[in-house]
Amino acid sequence: MLKKVEFGPRAFRVRIELQNLLPPIWREILVPSSYSFWDLHVAIQDSMGWFDHHLHAFRLADAVTGQRVEIGIPLDEETSIGAPTLTSWEIPISAYLNKPGQKVEYEYDFGDGWQHQVLLAAIVPYERGMSYPVCIGGERACPPEDCGGPWGYQVLLEATRDPSHEEHLRMREWLGDEFDSECFDPRSVKFDDPKKRWKRAFNNGG
Repeated sequence: MLKKVEFGPRAFRVRIELQNLLPPIWREILVPSSYSFWDLHVAIQDSMGWFDHHLHAFRLADAVTGQRVEIGIPLDEETSIGAPTLTSWEIPISAYLNKPGQKVEYEYDFGDGWQHQVLLAAIVPYERGMSYPVCIGGERACPPEDCGGPWGYQVLLEATRDPSHEEHLRMREWLGDEFDSECFDPRSVKFDDPKKRWKRAFNNGG
């Protein structure tokens, strides 16, 4: 007699790596497989350390049609791929991510252009007693908001590390004494409720 195989809740182990910066800034998180792209967006923001003050978009190729797809907050204007933006809170991540090794592009702040590679590293069973989402790894601090993207951040680091740099004092004052570009502790990550974040963003908290 065949033994019945039961599939319980699954988690996606996701690696997020900020592009165009060396050494790499990355996070690894576990999120419920039932998450929507909006939920994943909130988890990326919280694990990276962004403030979610700017627009974002996921971009990927549809496995069936091969067409480029953009998922985020729908806007009236045409997107960078020439197609409407699909509504992130209406689309489960499992509709596009269901096999380890699949990748998605995630951009935050279209002005600064923070590009992230999002990799589905594994699909694993829920661990008893663990609360999801959870950050399980990462390296280096998130760049400060509105610093000019990867290029601006590199200039910022050069100025703050070189006392002879003409912008050293101004940049140190702007950045603050507590910022350490090499410091990150996964245990410090606090995840917001995606539903509450959505209400604050689109319903004035009501």
